[in-house]
Amino acid sequence: MSDAAQPTAAEVRAAAEAVKTALDRHLAAVERRSGEDDPAVYEAFNQLAAAAEVYDELLYDRYDEVTPFEIPGAEDTLPPYTGPEEPNALSVLIRRDYAVAEPQRLLAQAQRIEAADEDSTDTEGASTVHGALGILFGEFEPDEIASRHKEFGLEEGDSTLWVAAAEEPADPGEWLEAPFENVDPQSVVCRFDVSAVFDEDEPDDDEDDPDDPEDLEDDLDLDEDEEEDLEPLDADRR
Repeated sequence: MSDAAQPTAAEVRAAAEAVKTALDRHLAAVERRSGEDDPAVYEAFNQLAAAAEVYDELLYDRYDEVTPFEIPGAEDTLPPYTGPEEPNALSVLIRRDYAVAEPQRLLAQAQRIEAADEDSTDTEGASTVHGALGILFGEFEPDEIASRHKEFGLEEGDSTLWVAAAEEPADPGEWLEAPFENVDPQSVVCRFDVSAVFDEDEPDDDEDDPDDPEDLEDDLDLDEDEEEDLEPLDADRR
């Protein structure tokens, strides 16, 4: 960063004072909190996080130094729950990401489904990846696809599940046009996230050693048994 763009020492000092003020406000909110999920504490926390982030950036830009503090991001915490105490309805929102790791395996599975469906008149649906995906997800439940994703040539990505409470059930068809909009985070009772990012710091004990003869033998066995992974469709049809 050029000298002209660097913050002044006074700006860094002002940011430090803002952090001190935010700390005092956060402590005061904690001391006066009315319950475990007091909105005032949540607001003071966000103000402290914002002030600390500004100070950290200015400190680095001016002096090439950083603070030892790490503020959890918004994705790490849920806001205070403000939904009904005794919900009469709930919504379960699920997102699962996949990568199409083996297109040929996916196409082969879709073609087998079509071949087993005597009523099918679509002879080209299984010839493209997007057509094969439509056939696959039309044939199997999402949970079954999640448990057998490798058989279908898919690789798991991130996933999340939210359980949100409501006063009353939605009317039939009310949210079908935009099913994932207008979800109030403060009505979320619980949330479960799965991501490879959570495993980045954990050693992978199962990682193959390219110089290990046993690992080389396992790789050869996998190639030979690849076709055996395709289970008969009759046992899995809905």
